[in-house]
Amino acid sequence: MRYLPLTNTDRTAMLAKIGAATVDDLFVDVPEIARLDGPIRGLPMHAGEMAVERHMKKLAAKNMVAGEVPFFLGAGAYRHHVPASVDTIIQRGEFLTAYTPYQPEIAQGTLQMLFEFQTQVARLYGCAVANASLYDGSTACWEAVAMATRITRRSRAVLSGALHPHYAGVVKTMAKFTGDTIADALPAITPEPDLDSLIARIDDETACVVVQYPDILGRISDLSAVAAAAHAKGALLVVVNTEPVALGACKSPGEMGADIVVGEGQSLGVGLQFGGPYLGLFAVRDPKHVRQMPGRLCGETTDAEGKRGFVLTLSTREQHIRREKATSNICTNSGLCALAFSVHMTLLGERGLRELAAENHRLACIAADRLAQVAGVRLLNNAFFNEFTLILDGKPAREIVRDLADRGVLGGVSLGRLYPGVAGLEQALLIAVTETTTEEDIERLARELATSVAPSFQETV
Repeated sequence: MRYLPLTNTDRTAMLAKIGAATVDDLFVDVPEIARLDGPIRGLPMHAGEMAVERHMKKLAAKNMVAGEVPFFLGAGAYRHHVPASVDTIIQRGEFLTAYTPYQPEIAQGTLQMLFEFQTQVARLYGCAVANASLYDGSTACWEAVAMATRITRRSRAVLSGALHPHYAGVVKTMAKFTGDTIADALPAITPEPDLDSLIARIDDETACVVVQYPDILGRISDLSAVAAAAHAKGALLVVVNTEPVALGACKSPGEMGADIVVGEGQSLGVGLQFGGPYLGLFAVRDPKHVRQMPGRLCGETTDAEGKRGFVLTLSTREQHIRREKATSNICTNSGLCALAFSVHMTLLGERGLRELAAENHRLACIAADRLAQVAGVRLLNNAFFNEFTLILDGKPAREIVRDLADRGVLGGVSLGRLYPGVAGLEQALLIAVTETTTEEDIERLARELATSVAPSFQETV
């Protein structure tokens, strides 16, 4: 296919049609600080292929590779061991696709995989039905809010202050175009989530309450009271999970009364991959809500000869017959990532997942106990799975993180980075521990953290 560029006349006509003066007007929602003001700095304007490769490798060498240093980053993206067999299986011809199979007669392998994937997610979340995946956890969170407004015919969503700020940001961005009201908050830096304050914010106009489990500070709590309070007001409870491995040890959201459960599936089978592509998980507890779900559902059936087969059972995207009445415009499934998730889950099995979760928690407990011994460091959480918050005395956590990186340790995520300018969060450091973390890594972090914190701590005492 030839590329046929637009003429200036074409561009002028298109801009006039949509009411924009210039092409730049189409990007006003992108913060100016995030826009390029010219060519990418550091790259030559013209060079031969070999010279470009050499230059790019030189730039790449500046990266600190996660698998080569002690690694304690989390906050929604986690480093787990992905068995080599996952990559081998997802490249098989009967499975390899990044998209939805529309012709079941030639895509039985992919359809069966998605059917099994849906079953795994539904069981993991304690729900009746899961879809064939969405883009990622944050857009799945918005889809849950949009679905709740359709079901309740209300337009107000109450967000927990302990919801990941990137997820809250996506919800607020999308709500600008739907007119929904988003009532958000900041996290309380307390050992336990303030669920009473969250419940007090639910009113008769609330469509849904959105809670993260475990939350952005790594805290775990029973959400049954929130579910009961939401239901008493005619609202739905949406639970967000960013670490599916946690559900190998913790009670599922569905068991606590969640109506819609969404999350990020990256932890299983996908890997960090420089931030994407990732995998949105989406499930509902009550089958009566299935018709309002975004995305696709794969189902099991029998063919004309009575043999077992799989089909695309429900598809609600805008390109299909519903068009402008579609439940969603952003619900393309992440087929290849869903396959990797499903293969990893299958290799683990229920017992393996529980053992993996137990090992994550064991190592996290060792880390929390050891790091809390460092002068000027205090453990915030009363309960956690594999992620917890430290409160540091002295320098802001962002400076500590930079100091640690300079000494070859990726030592957590500063909450001041996630909540810039919010008082009380500058001293909070989020630490994630997985089965890839060794006790030697933990000891190294403790030593380096003591070096970073100690000078400032001494100045304050």
